[in-house]
Amino acid sequence: MRLRRQAGATVGLTFDNLGEVTALERGEWPAGAPLGHHWSVTRALPRILAALADAGAQATFFVEGLNAELYPDTLREIAAAGHEVGLHGWRHEPWSSLESAAERELLERGVAAFDALGLRPESFRPPGGDLTAVSMDLLRELEFRCVSPVGDEVFDDGGIEVRPFRWEHVDAWYFMPKFDGPDDVEAWRAAVAEARDATLVFHPFLLDTDERFGVLLEALAH
Repeated sequence: MRLRRQAGATVGLTFDNLGEVTALERGEWPAGAPLGHHWSVTRALPRILAALADAGAQATFFVEGLNAELYPDTLREIAAAGHEVGLHGWRHEPWSSLESAAERELLERGVAAFDALGLRPESFRPPGGDLTAVSMDLLRELEFRCVSPVGDEVFDDGGIEVRPFRWEHVDAWYFMPKFDGPDDVEAWRAAVAEARDATLVFHPFLLDTDERFGVLLEALAH
């Protein structure tokens, strides 16, 4: 996972989710609606990539494997700009509830889809933040080098770096009703400004206002 060291503190800048795959997984995508034109890819992502380029910053984009089929050129563009493309499930499944056979199938499917683009994934973030009892063994078998679940401690687990995130460093915690964080841009801005030795998690589909996008710009300025 791409990291940046600033004034003695290491901060990981990451982005989760692309396109309509989560809506597909949850049955929220309208039947018959076209795929491959979601605004988070066509409008939000170019703005994000431009801001990263202006700041000279690199990030890790954790994207679902299905995006390798829906947005292959987009994933290549992200990688060509110097960013890491990590795996985030296949369609943003509730990862911690998967049975081992299903987890293996989804990981192998995602790796194969990325491999077909020449983008072998080395980092993985489980949708929902939690791993299963067999996740680490499967990730080692598939030669991942880094995993980013929810948690507190950075450590090495048999050759895989575990670099967790905390919910207070995730924009969704503040802006999505299913989470417990305050619906408050200022609270999110304060959490980002105070982050030290942390992993920040932004979602392109939540960067839908200038005020929220401004928090990303301030993070880059820090």
